[in-house]
Amino acid sequence: MTLTAVILLGAFHGINPAMGWLFAVARGLQERSRDLLLQSLPVIALGHLASVALVVLAVSATGSIVTATALSIGAGVVLVGFGLWHLLSRRHFRWVGMRLSLPQLAAWSFLMSSVHGAGLMLLPVLTRMPASHHGHALSGGMLVAGVHTLAMFLTATVVAVVVYEFLGVAVLRRAWFNLDRMWAFALVGAGVVTLVGAV
Repeated sequence: MTLTAVILLGAFHGINPAMGWLFAVARGLQERSRDLLLQSLPVIALGHLASVALVVLAVSATGSIVTATALSIGAGVVLVGFGLWHLLSRRHFRWVGMRLSLPQLAAWSFLMSSVHGAGLMLLPVLTRMPASHHGHALSGGMLVAGVHTLAMFLTATVVAVVVYEFLGVAVLRRAWFNLDRMWAFALVGAGVVTLVGAV
């Protein structure tokens, strides 16, 4: 896998609404604030980077793909449980709603990136790095993670701004969504897909 492929995978994650741009647009539309949308995107990218970096650390430290896969399975279990708890709970749980603090938004992005296997997609690059020099492998892996996340961030920003400016307000006027329930279903679905693919 070349650097070009790493960039293309980042762009693919940036286009994917489950990786965060849709969340950023929803936050911006809720408050009628483009600034809030733009403020959300770097935080979402930070959560994505943390998820990918965790896989880099696991592979660099152990040289094991099994360890990285176990991280994805663990995240899948957490998200399925969290989504089911929210769907079945009679009480309103505010964390899933759009009014998140920036640390909560980063945590959400970390979980979603983990459950979608963002870091696992880079395993062909990470496992080809020389194991004899741990420091070089780690720094090279972090460079790959950084380039991947930068491509994801730039793509997501372009998509989010275009959707916000040209589609978002019109959609908001025509439709109403129960965002809490939508995200709960998304969490369960993403967790199930990841668990099925990893087992």
